[in-house]
Amino acid sequence: MSKIILIFSTLFIFSSYIMAQGTEISDGNGIIQGRVYNSLNNEPVMFANVIIQGTSTGATTDIDGNYTITGLTPGLYNLQVSYVGFREKIVYETQVSNSKPAQIDIALEEASEDLEEVVVKASPFNKTEESPVSLRTIGTAEIQRNPGGGRDISKVVQSLPGVTSTASFRNDLLIRGGAPNENRFYLDEVEVPNINHFATQGASGGPVGLINVDFIREVDFFSGAFPANRGNALSSVFNFKQKTGRQDRLGFTATLGSSDAGVTLEGPIGEKTTFLVSARQSYLQFLFQALDLPFLPTYNDFQANVKVKLNQKNELKFIGLGAIDNFKLNLEANETEDQQFILDNLPVNEQWNYTNGLVYKHYQENGYWTFVLSRNMLNNSAIKYENNVEEDENLVLDYKSQEIENKFRAEHTTNVKGFKATYGLNYEFAKYNNSTFSKVITPAGPQTINYSSEFNMNKYGLFGQLSRKFIDEKLIVSLGLRTDANSYSGEMSNPLQQLSPRFSLAYALNKALALNFNTGIYYQLPPYTVLGYQDENGNFVNKENGVSYIRNTHFVGGLEWNTASNSKITVEGFYKKYDNYPFLLRDSINLANLGGDFGVIGNEPVVSNKQGRTYGLEMLFQQRLYKGYYGIVSYTLGWSEFEDKNGDFVSSSWDSRHIVNVTGGKRFKKNWEMGLSWRMQSGLPYTPFDVERSSLIANWSINPQGLLDWDRLNTERFSANHALDIRVDKKWFFKKWSLNLFLDIENIYGNTIQQDVLVLDRDVEGNAQISTSNPDAFQTKFLTTENGITQPTLGIIVAF
Repeated sequence: MSKIILIFSTLFIFSSYIMAQGTEISDGNGIIQGRVYNSLNNEPVMFANVIIQGTSTGATTDIDGNYTITGLTPGLYNLQVSYVGFREKIVYETQVSNSKPAQIDIALEEASEDLEEVVVKASPFNKTEESPVSLRTIGTAEIQRNPGGGRDISKVVQSLPGVTSTASFRNDLLIRGGAPNENRFYLDEVEVPNINHFATQGASGGPVGLINVDFIREVDFFSGAFPANRGNALSSVFNFKQKTGRQDRLGFTATLGSSDAGVTLEGPIGEKTTFLVSARQSYLQFLFQALDLPFLPTYNDFQANVKVKLNQKNELKFIGLGAIDNFKLNLEANETEDQQFILDNLPVNEQWNYTNGLVYKHYQENGYWTFVLSRNMLNNSAIKYENNVEEDENLVLDYKSQEIENKFRAEHTTNVKGFKATYGLNYEFAKYNNSTFSKVITPAGPQTINYSSEFNMNKYGLFGQLSRKFIDEKLIVSLGLRTDANSYSGEMSNPLQQLSPRFSLAYALNKALALNFNTGIYYQLPPYTVLGYQDENGNFVNKENGVSYIRNTHFVGGLEWNTASNSKITVEGFYKKYDNYPFLLRDSINLANLGGDFGVIGNEPVVSNKQGRTYGLEMLFQQRLYKGYYGIVSYTLGWSEFEDKNGDFVSSSWDSRHIVNVTGGKRFKKNWEMGLSWRMQSGLPYTPFDVERSSLIANWSINPQGLLDWDRLNTERFSANHALDIRVDKKWFFKKWSLNLFLDIENIYGNTIQQDVLVLDRDVEGNAQISTSNPDAFQTKFLTTENGITQPTLGIIVAF
């Protein structure tokens, strides 16, 4: 505890010292500058009006499309950009300081031919032809200030409708009843397999996000209506759009929080190149050791964004992202039953991953080409000994695995006589290897799994999408098609078996009210852990079992009302039908129920023969920054059901019927800001333990915890849970630097969502006791899960 007090005391003393070194400047010395250009061909939009929303302050672009707005008091501003023949655009919450110009480049879309002589009014919310429904755009300010979000996008999106949460310490994304492995992430066009530290292999979750929010300009979150150029997703797609580095001089940002410290460096390299680089290191191991926790996690991450503007028609980007994670045991923290349980079950884990990519864009008169070349790799290892005694005869788990993907994608976007067309292809060469020694419990008793596996595969896809606006842009129609195939097996090598059509329709009843609809069929490969599983004879068991792509058919329809005060109200209904979901033969459970915990999923025999369905209704009220206020209120009513071993539809592990979110805040004078986030969720289903089988001595020595009774899959439910987070920010702006202090308190009540655990019922001397009813079994008991942790974070952000 003394180390925690020392850290917070250091933060307070340091912030007091640096504030004493300068006088805060409240005069208007802030600058917003940038370039306004045609989104289709990158040509400058001359004489466009760029004004501060709600004021007459602004500027007009020059012949190169450049603009500069000076004399601004530090704070947040909305920019309103317009020009005849283009659709008006609003850029929300641009942060202005005295220490550096805010560089905001703005792409305008051409209006249809019928509206060339007018300015088309902007919606305050992003809406594309391809995705008129199920698309939310989140700005960097919304991510940074989100109460309890910890500057982590995976936590921030939990405020949106259709997003279910599990344990408070996890970032699993459960979208519209789907599993955590059904999401895809793109960082400036480069696919990133996972965005979390300590990732669950075979899924997408983890406890801490690894993307630096200082790099992010905005995030497009699709919970349906996926564009045709985004494949291999069933539940969601995230497009992260990054900022470019500053162009005037070298800049520096330092961030210090309760669990990690990071630095970001940005600036120009010559006249045509800018860069952003960052590094972050955690000191959670010191905090956890001070709290006598039995595990000591350490994480590090690195990020880079380099942009080269070769000329007005050509630009090149390098994207880099990487993480190094280590998970060790604190064997000295073994006094309580809870500590002993964790030490008995957690393995020592080492994991690292990276993604590197090049993005080249070539603009033409009426469109542009995008070429993406990337490589990503995951290295994951875990080892566990019985009683943590590192001797060969005590080895319970020794797991090593690597996933390597080399990807290329080429796509062309053009506009011909009012039709917007996007088409292209993708190719991928993937490698996977796995070495597994594991003692597991099967229905027949203890079993040792010991195999090594390795395979290569080629993946390829084709896609195209055509969109058109009719009736003075009141009616928008979009039709897309893609197909995917690979060389893994004959079942998946025929692209005609994975034809993926999609159709979107939007109709504006008036200037504020619109009807939106989408339907589509989407395919996704099972995890590499499923594809690479072998038996001891070297046979790819799941290839022989005919494993195939998972198929998901979406139907989404909704009503959207945009108000005159930067807010909107939406109501959407959705239905998703799953086919060919992998069914795990060892445990007799659908893979769709797994992925919300640490470890590896799918590393066992499966068959692709199960169905599922999720459906529900979502309501959202979202207020963009308006007169100092902002907020989100959302409600979701949903069902998530998948087939069990008998072919009956039963509630999945993500079947939360009711979810209510209220997130909002207010900006006050003198750069104070306060926000809160309240979330209520009805109880998730869970599977009870098979106490009799778990307590057998032969089983407990290998697996010292409760074995789930899959015959009673998800027959129990947790009680409804609610949580409250609060955040307070104070910012100071000086002549050459700025300071942000924040207090973020997550889970004020200390509530938690977690199943009670099964432990040994020891005697007063700490020895295991034999059951009085069965000499082959231990005497066990349930250990009530303690309340969740209230996590305060006092942080400091310094920018030069």
